Amino acid sequence: MSLKTREQVREEFASYGWSYSAWAKQRGYSGKLVAEIVNDNDKNPRRKCLRGESHNIAVELGLKTGHVSRPSNMPSFQLMGARA
Repeated sequence: MSLKTREQVREEFASYGWSYSAWAKQRGYSGKLVAEIVNDNDKNPRRKCLRGESHNIAVELGLKTGHVSRPSNMPSFQLMGARA
């Protein structure tokens, strides 16, 4: 899968007539955050989308490679030295 630029994502949304808020709501994300990520600068983005919801959105939009992780899907773990 080749990665998309933010411009390509904007064009895709426009060609399908999708709104950022509807896309976000359908997937359980913040519409404001989706808009911030899509409208950010490709060369020097303010949002790096390294973890959490930003990461998941960027992966689903095709802006970066990776796996979508949700809190309910995350494996449980204990800190080293912690007792259950």
